[in-house]
Amino acid sequence: MQGFLWRQRVNGPVAEQLTDSDGTDHQPDWSPDGARIAFVRYDGSAMELMLLEVATGAVTPLTSGGAVNVDPRWSPDGTRLAWVSTAGTGHFLLHTAFVRDGRLAEIRTVVADHRSAMPRYYYSPFDHAINPAWTPDGKSIVFVSNREVPHGTGDIVRLAADGSGSMEVLRREETNWQTRPDVSPDGTRLVYASYLGGQWHQVWLLPLSVGGYPIPLTYGEFDNVGPRWSRDGRQIAFISNRTGTTSLWVVDVVSGEQRQVVPRERRFLAPRRPLTVKVQDEAGRPLAARLSVTDARGRFFAPDDAWIHADDLLIPERQRMETRYVHGAGEWRMFVPPGPLEIKVARGPGYAVVRRKVDAQASVTVTLPRLAFPGKWWSGDLHVHMNYGGRYRNTPAQLVQQARAEGLDLVYNLVVNKEQRVPDIAAFLPGPDPASTGGVLLLHGEEFHSSYWGHVGLLGLQRLILPGYNAYPFTAVASPWPHNAAVADMAHAQGGVMGYVHPFESDVDPSRDERLTNELVLDAALGKVDYYEAVGFSDHLSTAAVWYRLLDCGLRLPAGAGTDAMANYSSLRGPVGLNRVYVKAQGALSRESFLAGLKAGRTLATNGPLVGLRVGKAEPGDTVKLPAGSALQYHAWLRSNVPVTKLEVIWNGQVAARHDVNGMSADVAGEIAANESGWILARAWSENGNEDVLDIHPYATTSPIYVTVRGRPHRSRPAATWALHWLDRLEKTTLANPDYRTTREREAVLQDISRASGIYKSCSAEQN
Repeated sequence: MQGFLWRQRVNGPVAEQLTDSDGTDHQPDWSPDGARIAFVRYDGSAMELMLLEVATGAVTPLTSGGAVNVDPRWSPDGTRLAWVSTAGTGHFLLHTAFVRDGRLAEIRTVVADHRSAMPRYYYSPFDHAINPAWTPDGKSIVFVSNREVPHGTGDIVRLAADGSGSMEVLRREETNWQTRPDVSPDGTRLVYASYLGGQWHQVWLLPLSVGGYPIPLTYGEFDNVGPRWSRDGRQIAFISNRTGTTSLWVVDVVSGEQRQVVPRERRFLAPRRPLTVKVQDEAGRPLAARLSVTDARGRFFAPDDAWIHADDLLIPERQRMETRYVHGAGEWRMFVPPGPLEIKVARGPGYAVVRRKVDAQASVTVTLPRLAFPGKWWSGDLHVHMNYGGRYRNTPAQLVQQARAEGLDLVYNLVVNKEQRVPDIAAFLPGPDPASTGGVLLLHGEEFHSSYWGHVGLLGLQRLILPGYNAYPFTAVASPWPHNAAVADMAHAQGGVMGYVHPFESDVDPSRDERLTNELVLDAALGKVDYYEAVGFSDHLSTAAVWYRLLDCGLRLPAGAGTDAMANYSSLRGPVGLNRVYVKAQGALSRESFLAGLKAGRTLATNGPLVGLRVGKAEPGDTVKLPAGSALQYHAWLRSNVPVTKLEVIWNGQVAARHDVNGMSADVAGEIAANESGWILARAWSENGNEDVLDIHPYATTSPIYVTVRGRPHRSRPAATWALHWLDRLEKTTLANPDYRTTREREAVLQDISRASGIYKSCSAEQN
């Protein structure tokens, strides 16, 4: 409950606060005698094990090395702890130690560091051991290990507590961080969380004997996780998100009866007072927004039932903890400590970020000014995952509320697999979701998950393309076929739109990168790509460098944007709308009008600043035709709710003009020499991060304005050579890959590589 430990009787209404720190306290485990609690405290730089003496409230650190220490579990006799730590290796390994006089003694690494020979997506090549639980005799530990497991977080295994012998696999199935096995007090059964055969975790029981078959104890289209046996073995406590947010439940093991443990009264360790925060627009109307309330110690406070999110951005020189926030319709009620508070309110790039210092007020009203910028635009986040394995249970109505609080006009929920699951598959509709209200249009699309060829977004679909991924080793879809060009054809046949998402995290050099398999360069040449996430969950400058090369080959590739927000995570890269595209409005907002503007390139993409460009009357997406080389007169503008240091005009991939703005608003003009065909765009950015942006640094770009001189297309031999190196890599990896099921699959890819190579060779031969 908001980063503190609490105690409550299962059948009682009162929750008593046990800790009150400047960090976040979680993962408590009672000692068998009930006198002590081992738990994890996160302080913004490390996760350390702590020991709470329940009678006195005294807290002492058990670890202090600056590593990640999690999952503490007491041995049955209360003399030892098992836990998971990255100390020494940087990898999640299982450790044990005796607890003597409030300190750890005889620390042992139970599972040795090991690099797997298995190919893996999303997981380190180094094996991990997580979620320990002791057997009642204290001789063995049950835990989750991915030792030589290619997919998921691993199997449920058993190992001697001293690390001797070999792991015994108790249950082999795909898991995803939430398994957390616990052994029954009589030692005969395991309880754990599993999504076997479904999209959501439930509580399952498994005989502890090897080879037993599991059965579910709970059912539902929501998650039940974190199960723990009662001391008498008659009940199991667990966490459920059936109401959307997390709540504590208990199930009777014999009858299956479930009841919620509700804290109807909270007894705080220190005084609290009520606070109401209201947000309104400049006309005094309630305004949905994002809110952060912190005290002088940096602690965060929110309503009891709020979805609390922590962003994954941390700027150590300016922040002790990550930014935490809640969304709401414009009014929040909470309990806060006496003393000064800082209230921060935001609503996406179109509004100012407002900070207020308050002291003893019981109610605070914040007016959020809107930024004025040229033109009429629709804002949309093209890449959101409503549910993706997070703590909360999201719904279309809740996602619309999140989008409204961020000032979005449109949000695309991309249905995608999370390992074997596809959490949002039941939500897919070909048209607008019925939850679309209050000026927010909610649409459903798909992210096709090929970590081999590169992830792509599919918008405007009539039906999903399933299973939605390929090139998964040791599965029935181990083949890289269908490649992204074939997937694009399937989407286009439905009237859909395809774009490359979160493209590149670092600079790409196809002449050196022997493992390059991303298919963007091929698909762009063949006209398969309708948009490009110029601002997304990637490095913006590296992503731009690849984009500029393709534009230099005469290809037309509009800028899109998407956050890749896992909108049901409590800690996430986000919020929804962090990375968004603005489409120049024409007519009424609809799926068709928005996608038409996106494909036409009437766009700017941003994580905060708003930037625009005009050449004469031409705007992004337009073509300027010149009978001969001449000077191009441009006008660029910037509006931002955070300081920006650079406003640049890019001509054919190079900075043609740099305007040092050092502020939040600018209108500039200039000219560049256009002696040959090309393209021009404007971008605004700062090198350093800003805690109000929640991204690596502020960045925005327009789509290009295309310039044709003497009717000739723009061509660049260096860019074409670069693209041909890229295709050479694809050809070599395609020929060498043993996972194609048939020669026909491989030949289809090779034929597309050959076609794309011909286009880039023509580009090289026709250089301006």
